[in-house]
Amino acid sequence: MAGAVIAEPATARRGKGRAGFWRLLLNNRLAACGLLVLMAIVLVALAAPLLPLPDPDLTAPADRLIRPLEPGHPLGTDALGRDILSRLIWGTRVSLAVGISATLIAAVLGSLIGLVAGYAGGRVDSLLMRGIDMIMAFPYILLALAIVAVLGPGLLNALYAIAVVNIPFFARNIRGITLGLARREFVDAARLSGKSHVRILLGEILPNVLPVIVITMSTTVGWMILETAGLSFLGLGAQPPQADLGSMLGEGRGVLFTAPHVAIVPGLLIFALVMSINLAGDGVRDVLDPRLRSGALTRPVARTEIARARVPEASPAPGAMLDVQGLRTEFAIGGEIHRAVGGVDLALGRGECLGLVGESGSGKSVTAMSIMGLVPTPPGRIAGGAALLDGEDLFSMPDERIRRLRGSEVAHVFQDPLSTLHPLFTVGDQIVEAIRAHGSLDRRSAEARALDLLALVRIPNPAERSRAYPHELSGGMRQRVCIAMALANDPRILIADEPTTALDVTVQARILALMERLRRERDAAVLFITHDFGVVSTICDRVAVMYAGRVVETGPTQAILDAPAHPYTARLIACVPVLGEPGRRLDAIPGRPPMANRLPDGCAFAPRCPRATPECREGEIGLVPGEAGRAVRCLHPLGPGEGPGGGAGETAGEPA
Repeated sequence: MAGAVIAEPATARRGKGRAGFWRLLLNNRLAACGLLVLMAIVLVALAAPLLPLPDPDLTAPADRLIRPLEPGHPLGTDALGRDILSRLIWGTRVSLAVGISATLIAAVLGSLIGLVAGYAGGRVDSLLMRGIDMIMAFPYILLALAIVAVLGPGLLNALYAIAVVNIPFFARNIRGITLGLARREFVDAARLSGKSHVRILLGEILPNVLPVIVITMSTTVGWMILETAGLSFLGLGAQPPQADLGSMLGEGRGVLFTAPHVAIVPGLLIFALVMSINLAGDGVRDVLDPRLRSGALTRPVARTEIARARVPEASPAPGAMLDVQGLRTEFAIGGEIHRAVGGVDLALGRGECLGLVGESGSGKSVTAMSIMGLVPTPPGRIAGGAALLDGEDLFSMPDERIRRLRGSEVAHVFQDPLSTLHPLFTVGDQIVEAIRAHGSLDRRSAEARALDLLALVRIPNPAERSRAYPHELSGGMRQRVCIAMALANDPRILIADEPTTALDVTVQARILALMERLRRERDAAVLFITHDFGVVSTICDRVAVMYAGRVVETGPTQAILDAPAHPYTARLIACVPVLGEPGRRLDAIPGRPPMANRLPDGCAFAPRCPRATPECREGEIGLVPGEAGRAVRCLHPLGPGEGPGGGAGETAGEPA
């Protein structure tokens, strides 16, 4: 970070707000096309009584099998001289009504069975599910044929048959979700409050499974229409002279070689209708899934998207193993751009521990994950800057090279070990996998290496613990297993993202001591992310303080602790309790950090800063280097003696 003032990009532009349901749906091109085709078909079918169409059942033998595009018959006529266009539109009304009605019946009955079975459990669950299993034991189309054979041919009976054979589909899905919800804490609380079983089902569980029911219905209507058309094609659905798409297709079968248009026209409409419903249903499913909404309806890829307008000509700082320069990471959510990281500079030397400090939401984790391309895309993307590993830009490397570097040269210890570790594999198998992913050891050698790593991180009885699953270990042990996995291939850089959060102080102290010892013994560099200056003072050589996606102060740890220059740094230090000073006042920082998509002009900390002036809210404020490797992003930095308890704390009692 040499040079004078480091320029930063302009403040984030304003977005248009979070995308709503229809906007997200229309962003999915396939779903939008399907929806447009479906709406066109439905509107034409609904308008059938208003359109100047001939009677669909009126026969005219003299006009039989007229070819399409003839005057008065745009799509031609069938073997009885009936207008195909008129029968097609009226038949579509019938097919849509039957498909939607069958879907509603199957959804209501199947969901009711699934809710009761999943909630009640025990014998009720067994009885209902064995009945569902009996229905599923028969091929559904054969079962539908059997039901129609018993009830007799007819469109209404075909509707009942299709609804019955699709009940198990809804019942199985809803029962599985209800089983998980019925054991949740909010359901137990409802029981303790005295609510009846019916009220719990309708008021607590049903709202949670309703989106799944809607999604299942949206993707099932098309199959219902197709199945109904199949029964009508076999003569078991709509009976003459009534028309639906399946019966029209069956009528055209006899004249397929002499007048193929009689069968091709309804066949094409069935294809268009079912495909449009399925495409629109897939879009609805994606929009209702909150995990996909933020990603513009696409799945995350293996590496963060690199969307730099230009590749910077960067050279590493002297002695730096890892040099991050001008890093900018954004999240495109709906019509807004969330600038999570707005131009960060970090340098990490061999054997050095750099602390990255700041409140939750300041961009620390996003900065660390951006280095090796771990920010999920969509919605994340790296919009600028460079990350130099031994002088080579990580953002310019091919994906395969990055994959090889992950875990071998640069390792990551994530904040939540329970979500990091796979729940279905033992911790020993997971460490072995990490070892063999980057080496050529055989299974036996990798297992021995895994036991050595578990012993290294102070796991008692490593041979037995290696056969345990993550849920069988305590939080501290799981965190130490994650550290062991990170050290499996002797990485030169270790990124530790709040590894001691939510741990008791004893375990926290052991983990900090372990990381310090490993750093000294292996000469590895550590990027330690935390919000606790107390932890920073224990392990870090240098510290970088982040606020609103930018580094506001950096320098040697002890120098910043003794004399912070930025008011935000001073406020953070003032929140740390000091041993032996029980009367010391711990003051929270007033106000809240700004949102990443609504960053203010000038200094982002100005609305919360007691030293702010009008000029702090204007223009761009750069990171100004100072003495002894220090730098601060402030127009009015604190002087000596103005740290915690000084000028920075004069308004500490203001309400947030």
